[in-house]
Amino acid sequence: MKLHANSTQAYQTVTGYFAGGVEINALPYDYSLVVLPETPPRAWPVASFDQLTTEHFEQLLADAPDVVILGTGERQRFVHPKLSAPLVNRHIGVECMDTNAACRTYNILMAEGRKVTLALIIEK
Repeated sequence: MKLHANSTQAYQTVTGYFAGGVEINALPYDYSLVVLPETPPRAWPVASFDQLTTEHFEQLLADAPDVVILGTGERQRFVHPKLSAPLVNRHIGVECMDTNAACRTYNILMAEGRKVTLALIIEK
């Protein structure tokens, strides 16, 4: 069997998701986090969807993404436009999805070379 190198091996790739967490490059995380292709995942101080604030979205500005994929947990939920305004006002797209869909979408966009940020809310 021929093996081919995966062009995303040097990047932070979602390798799995489960109830209460995700795997990034086969390492489990059970807390809310921000994932970018070229930097290690970092904790994101969001305890639940209902506790999201404008400041949480302002924290994502430093990464200068083209798009933010927001994983909202087991079901898709949409943030109020005033919360994501810091990003939208700078022409940065914000897409809300359930966590599983957000992980898959991030992997696709990352593999395409897009400047994408994955922000995951992992509720306890």
